[in-house]
Amino acid sequence: MMLKGILGLKLGMTRVFTEDGLWIPVTLLQAGPCTVVQRKTKASDGYEAVQVGFGEKKEKRCTKPLLNHFKKSGVVPKRVLREFKVEDDSTLKPGDEIRTDIFKKGDRVDISGLSKGRGFAGGMKRHHFGGGPDTHGSNFHRRPGSIGASADPSEVVKGKRLPGRMGNTGVTIQNLEVMDVVPEKNLLVIRGAVPGANGGMIVVKHTVKGAR
Repeated sequence: MMLKGILGLKLGMTRVFTEDGLWIPVTLLQAGPCTVVQRKTKASDGYEAVQVGFGEKKEKRCTKPLLNHFKKSGVVPKRVLREFKVEDDSTLKPGDEIRTDIFKKGDRVDISGLSKGRGFAGGMKRHHFGGGPDTHGSNFHRRPGSIGASADPSEVVKGKRLPGRMGNTGVTIQNLEVMDVVPEKNLLVIRGAVPGANGGMIVVKHTVKGAR
């Protein structure tokens, strides 16, 4: 039955106090409840996994193939679907519910989310370039400067750090500590910050690196 991950929402940040009066910044996550939508096996799919759904979705907003997929599993349409690997002997089946009780206080987790979008940003903001002299007359303040070679190879090298879209990309922070679990409210209290804006989707998994 043990699953190594759960879906949820980032609610926001606050702080908790220790017994000796220190305060620690924490992030509150609404983790689950999630529902198993599909069980994948080596015999039918080539690997062992479960497809998990989170959040409700109106039927009229589902495509017909997706709606039939949910009806076949006997679950209401879900807003988000993700897969988690499981062991061969896992007893999870469609319709089973996954809650925060798969975690406990002191666990270490990896949390993935979509970082905040910052729009189009220059090199100084996006890549922390130092910029040019601030005195007037230099004509070089926030520009990127030289970006390529001369006649050979006569092109800008792929991967050059330049102005462009900043943020709105997948980010994973590893080895975060679970400060507390509140099963009756489906809450996880995580030490530190996690990626994304308040209300954004997150994926919580047991860490792959272990405790520090």
